[in-house]
Formats: sequence, structure tokens, C-alpha cells
Amino acid sequence: MNQKEAITRLTEHGIKPSVQRIAIMQYLLTHFTHPTVDDVYRGLCSKIPTLSRTTVYNTLRMFSEHDAAQMITIDDHRVCYDGNVEAHAHFYCNRCRKVYDIFDEVSPLLSCKEITGHQVSDVQLYYKGVCKECLEKESGKETDN
Repeated sequence: MNQKEAITRLTEHGIKPSVQRIAIMQYLLTHFTHPTVDDVYRGLCSKIPTLSRTTVYNTLRMFSEHDAAQMITIDDHRVCYDGNVEAHAHFYCNRCRKVYDIFDEVSPLLSCKEITGHQVSDVQLYYKGVCKECLEKESGKETDN
């Protein structure tokens, strides 16, 4: 993902590009791990020494408010961000704490703009459970005994 694509995303969503905003958007568009504020900060602080956690937090919030990124609130202790703003669901593994994109099961609800007379501005659909990788590790441990 080059700088031009990050700038385009920002300007299309009414956000004035700055060095820090461009870097944060590039990070989101190239890291599909649903990073937290701390993940983004740790990933960029060596490249931008003047970057602060507060700047990352405020920038990611702004991206979310302008629909340039998704803010995913898994619970009170975990908020992460997704550079993919197309309609899709998420799966959160309670064991390894990874967040996975789910495109196969996209529900018509995700693209819903109105429901029972209410205007919809945002839809978040996520599942919680145990991911396939963790289940495979567990079943492998059981057969090793």
C-alpha cells in the first residue's frame, strides 16, 4: 500500500492528510490484524519519533467518525481498528484473542440502511468463540496424550 492510496482514502473521507495521519492510514491498510491503538503506536513510533499514543488514539477515532476505518468494540477492554470499511463481520477468539474477518457469511443486515423505520448509520456484527486454529491445537494435544 503506497502513500498515494492512503492519501486518497483520507481525502475521500474529508480528512486533511498529515504525515502522521498518512502513516497511520498506511498501517491500517497494510496490517490486517485489527490492530489496537497500542499496536499502531508500537508499529510506527520508531519511524515517527514525535508520534504519541494520544495522537494515534485521536487519529483512529477520527478515521472511524469519518468512515475511513472501522472501530470494532469487542468488549470494554478491547477496541481495535480495521482499514477495510466494506461490509463484513468479525470473529473474536476468546483463547488467542485474534480478530478474523468474515466475508463468506455477510448478512443483508450489514448493508442495511433502515430497519423498522430507524435510519442505520453503522452496523457491527461479530461472533465470539474459539477459532479453528485454537480448536486444532486443542485436538492435537488430546491425541498426543
